[in-house]
Amino acid sequence: MSDTADVVICGAGIAGVAVAHALAVGHGVRNVVLVDERAPLSLTSDKSTEAYRNWWPSVDDAMIRFMNRSIDLLEQYADVSDNRFLLNRRGYIYATADARKAEHFLAEARCAERQGAGEVRVYRSSDDAVQYMPSAHRGFRQHPLGADLFLDPGAIREYFPFLADSIVAVLHARRCGWLSGQQLGAYLLDEAKAAGVTVVSGRVDAVHVAQQRITGVHIAHASGEHRLISTHVFVNAAGPFAKHIASLIDIGLPVFSELHLKVAFEDAFGVVDRNTGLVILDDAQTLDWPDDTRAALAASDETRWMTERMPAGVHLRPEGYGESKTVLMLWDYHSAHRYDEVVLPLPDDPFYPELAMRGMVRLVPGLQRYIDRLPHSYVDGGYYTKTVENRPLIGPLGVDGAFVCAAFSGFGLMAAPAAGELLAAHITRSALPEYATSFSLARYDDPSYQERLTHWGSTGQL
Repeated sequence: MSDTADVVICGAGIAGVAVAHALAVGHGVRNVVLVDERAPLSLTSDKSTEAYRNWWPSVDDAMIRFMNRSIDLLEQYADVSDNRFLLNRRGYIYATADARKAEHFLAEARCAERQGAGEVRVYRSSDDAVQYMPSAHRGFRQHPLGADLFLDPGAIREYFPFLADSIVAVLHARRCGWLSGQQLGAYLLDEAKAAGVTVVSGRVDAVHVAQQRITGVHIAHASGEHRLISTHVFVNAAGPFAKHIASLIDIGLPVFSELHLKVAFEDAFGVVDRNTGLVILDDAQTLDWPDDTRAALAASDETRWMTERMPAGVHLRPEGYGESKTVLMLWDYHSAHRYDEVVLPLPDDPFYPELAMRGMVRLVPGLQRYIDRLPHSYVDGGYYTKTVENRPLIGPLGVDGAFVCAAFSGFGLMAAPAAGELLAAHITRSALPEYATSFSLARYDDPSYQERLTHWGSTGQL
């Protein structure tokens, strides 16, 4: 069977859906085919914390400008859909017990302010903090931008009473929050289909090229049927499989994958403030274990790592509204293991619920009451596919008509609207935003960029 399409997109995760939406709804490209062997939005797009932020202080302002644009679009979609995907602006709350890191918080906040994240308000006393506006439980309007930095222990105790007494600084980044990723994806997909996008169930197993130009895409269906779609535009939005799909046209992508998990549990004792934002401990730590347990763990090569220094970044947020007591916790202690090829089903980590809970106790001591008898929990997750500096790949590949929209490393939901818009502009040869070159694969051909990578600094990864 053979037919034609203006554009074929490989991958019906949030990135591919956003590209299809931008092409069909934004640019009127009607004959767009979205191909995936799985149901749309079912691999990694529904496995994240579903959070978003414009808080990306870095070596330049590209990520903040890009995310501000994406959040603009999220808010537009929320307005026209009666907030179908429950966008809120609870914020990201970074905390530290290290006085030296408190000064680092201030330096990063000033950097983010210069780069466009908004004004920073610094509270060095409880009197200063009276101007602080806590986040609303729902919605995203009438919230301040920028960030609120608390450097006074008394003010921290007043506004964040569930945090540990050892916390000496709290940074509340404000143009941040979370949403329902499934509902966002469903909204974009519904609009895309109404504008002419077709979803095809199947696996892209060949991409045809003639004279360095895309000519067609070969699809294998689960039924055994094969289909050739003639097209001159092919988009690689294959998420953790992007590297493999690029190899079908002999293109190497400079990406790798990390395993990231999350655990959901019921906070029966009401320890976590249901109104709080996403709360992050920005300190590395060594877990507290009973002496006999520590000795047993340290005696084995397979478990000794649990007694050693663990990375910063354990974080949580409340999930759901109304009577919900669910809390999500995440801790990226697997990132030292890089996958060139992803493994499905995901590798099992039987220690994850306990380690995440023990790590979070350092920030939220009230969770200690769950340590002796862990609550029933549910663990899922996916792969963060990323570049070395943790910036996406959005733009042309080295073959005429081939494009990539990938390497979103856990920020795919928040970046999808702007990423789809940007790639659609590349495909339709429309005007590009200033940040476009910062996400192009061609950036790695620039010797000055390669030099910058040697001293890049923060990648913004939680």
